[in-house]
Amino acid sequence: METIKHIDDTYVAKTYKRFPVEIVSGEGSVCYGSDGKRYIDMGSGIGVTAFGIADPVWQRAVTEQLSKVQHMSNLYYTAPCAYLAKSLCEKTGMKRVFFSNSGAEANECAIKVARKYAYDKKGITDPVIVTLQNSFHGRTHTTLAATGQAHFHELFQPLTPGFTYLAAGDTEGLTKLCEDSRIAAILIECVQGEGGVNKLSEDFVRAIASVCAEKDILLMVDEVQTGNGRTGTLYAYEQYGISPDVVSTAKGLGGGLPIGATLLSDKVKDTLAFGEHGSTFGGNPVAAAGALSIVERLTPDFLDGVRRKGEHIRARLVGQSGIRSVSGLGLMVGIETEKPVGEVLAFCMEKGVLCLSAKTKLRLLPALNIPDEILDEALDVILEAVRV
Repeated sequence: METIKHIDDTYVAKTYKRFPVEIVSGEGSVCYGSDGKRYIDMGSGIGVTAFGIADPVWQRAVTEQLSKVQHMSNLYYTAPCAYLAKSLCEKTGMKRVFFSNSGAEANECAIKVARKYAYDKKGITDPVIVTLQNSFHGRTHTTLAATGQAHFHELFQPLTPGFTYLAAGDTEGLTKLCEDSRIAAILIECVQGEGGVNKLSEDFVRAIASVCAEKDILLMVDEVQTGNGRTGTLYAYEQYGISPDVVSTAKGLGGGLPIGATLLSDKVKDTLAFGEHGSTFGGNPVAAAGALSIVERLTPDFLDGVRRKGEHIRARLVGQSGIRSVSGLGLMVGIETEKPVGEVLAFCMEKGVLCLSAKTKLRLLPALNIPDEILDEALDVILEAVRV
């Protein structure tokens, strides 16, 4: 009989280096392989299953909507799309939302908003968007160009023009760059996830906000991975005391179904007019119903719990054998280890803990509601794995 691995290896494009585990079921922060082995999920689908696997509240919202209508085009109104947009705006102070299907698409929309705003307000026909070195903004051709990592660019030249890259923390370079009248926007991640779970300094982010305000440059924050409670606030930018013009998000917003959202401030809420952007599946009622069930549970008390768990992880890891440093924010954790990260991942998997990597670091993105006892069980294994 053909195995799932054999079928996948034969018919699925070779773009992923999969681990030798077939996941067949799960509940909360625990999942099971086809061989019956139990695993603690410390990656949550790369930050997607915000409330864990088979979350009953999310399931109920999704299945109830499935029994009504699974899809309508954006030529018509649907309640989940409208209510989700209302909730996001009320919780953030933003004014409008464009829905898409992924983080890359949310960033594509942000880029289009920046270029259109620059043309409408300043007559700029060759706008430039500043992003940071080590950033990651997606795998479409344009978001790849926005990504500040050269190795992602090598095989796909020529890239979409109109991007320049700045080292994180380089305030002097920021000032010089923004003397260019073509600068339309600055796009940042408050914590660079794929770039190594690197948290930007408060001073640098505030410097960016200041120059954007001074020169009418759009401040855009990529919250694809950091957003929706992951860092202990609804969005990470809240911890920096800034007010972005555009926020992009996805991953944990959908709870397991594809959705992206681009949140627009009062300054840019009407920049995109009728016919200037669109998405067939954007705002899909099933995905939106699931997302609304996520957003409604991200209350202040719940987010306090996320921060507490993040602090607990750091308290258990910092200074332990084999750990050079711990980075990140909330339940977005990067661990620089003495051992090669591949070796650590393999050990954890063998012991029943599924983790991620980001460059040379071990990366943890557990479900936001992971029970304390399961979290500690996973941390015991991680500490054993990294010990030298």
